[in-house]
Amino acid sequence: MPPSLQTVVRRMGLRPLAGITGRGALNAAVRWVAVSELADPTPYLEGEELLLTTGMRMEGDLSGYVARLVARGVTGLGFGVGVSHEQTPAALVAAADEAGLPLLEVPRETPFIAIGKAVSELLAAEQYEEITRAFAAQGRLTRAALKPEGMHAVIDRLAKEIGGWAALLDEAGEVRHATHGAKTQDVAAELARLRRLPEPGGSVASLALSGPGEHIVVQPLGGGARPRGFFAVGAKQAFPPVVHTVINAAGSLLTLSLEQGRSQLAAVRRVRSAVLELLLAGEGERARAVLGPLGGRLPEEPLVVLAAGADALEALEGHGFAALHASSAVALVTEEVAEKAGQEVDGPVGGSLPCGYGATSLRTGLEQAGRALETARTRGDGVTWFGKLAGQGLLGLLDQSAAQAFSAYSEALLAPLTGYGSRVDLVESLRAYLDSNGHWDAAAQRLGVHRHTLRYRMKRVTELLARDLDDPGVRAELWLALEATQRHA
Repeated sequence: MPPSLQTVVRRMGLRPLAGITGRGALNAAVRWVAVSELADPTPYLEGEELLLTTGMRMEGDLSGYVARLVARGVTGLGFGVGVSHEQTPAALVAAADEAGLPLLEVPRETPFIAIGKAVSELLAAEQYEEITRAFAAQGRLTRAALKPEGMHAVIDRLAKEIGGWAALLDEAGEVRHATHGAKTQDVAAELARLRRLPEPGGSVASLALSGPGEHIVVQPLGGGARPRGFFAVGAKQAFPPVVHTVINAAGSLLTLSLEQGRSQLAAVRRVRSAVLELLLAGEGERARAVLGPLGGRLPEEPLVVLAAGADALEALEGHGFAALHASSAVALVTEEVAEKAGQEVDGPVGGSLPCGYGATSLRTGLEQAGRALETARTRGDGVTWFGKLAGQGLLGLLDQSAAQAFSAYSEALLAPLTGYGSRVDLVESLRAYLDSNGHWDAAAQRLGVHRHTLRYRMKRVTELLARDLDDPGVRAELWLALEATQRHA
């Protein structure tokens, strides 16, 4: 509910002058704050506002002014003194008291904008509280769905969440489960009536029934052209938007249970896999929309991708968003919990560098985690981080067998240089030349020889290897060969 006028009065230190005993008085809701000096501001109001004015145009009989505000549904009138009037006009006090319009005196030192900000903060806090309550309710519904009672547990939990009753019906309108006080006969009769009508859409859609002290919502369950069941909820009061969110969440859970025909846990895991695919496709908003009714949420960025065997899914689920992807269990976790999450898995785990939810970034993170997992399996390690592999250079990204094969190839490639029967170290000369990016003077200075001497050596290297050192591809191959032989020396 929005804040009451009494709450605003207390927070801002306003002084009630009149009209505080009629129309609910200070308990009335304040949905907004408006400021106007117009003789008739009502065309610009919607009702339930706290109207603020300094009375610049107020004079004479003000009963008509007050009557228009009351007719428009204004919650209260705040009069700012010390600008055009040192005191609130007596005529205004009398008119407000007569009409039952709460009249508040606003001191000069209290800016109108401060009152507006205060009400905005109260409204925002209320909205946040409603969202929090809805999210908590979705979580409780999800946990109910995972109980052995399944759909019946969801119905029982839903009735408590909305403060009313709930019922589950099959496709023929027969009651399968209902809580105390459920108006199932009314629901079944309405469904039967709708079935007798022509079906332009091919199915019975959602419907709402309202009467004195009773509000009912009925939703179909199951995909396809015809519903495979229905669930209904009812309460004495109309359902606000936040309650409709909870009802829709329950509908999603009930539909999942009905459609899958398997345990709710398995259904939730399949949905999570679909959510992951949406994220990888760049459909972040759709992914969150699918995940929301399950009471789940995605961790904040930056995140780390963990990859492990499929049997590690349960161990990863408690640390972030986890799902099956291909033949692996994948988890999106925050950087803070990544290390702990990886250590709790019994088996090899691969971890990515920090990434985000952008499709390219997340896909890169998934590939990095998969590559690190392959290395962890090859080496028999527990947790392997891609960052450490990348920190070892390009060769560090190769698995052990590939690295060994390339090392053997490198030794054979450089054999003519290592076996050169001279006191000149052609291997070291080649390394200096490549490390200097082909700059003769820099390479010669590193070796402590004249550049012409180095030119002679490089000519000899070209002859022995039968390769053109001016070719960038040849340089890259030789540099990798030198790195590989040095790493495995």
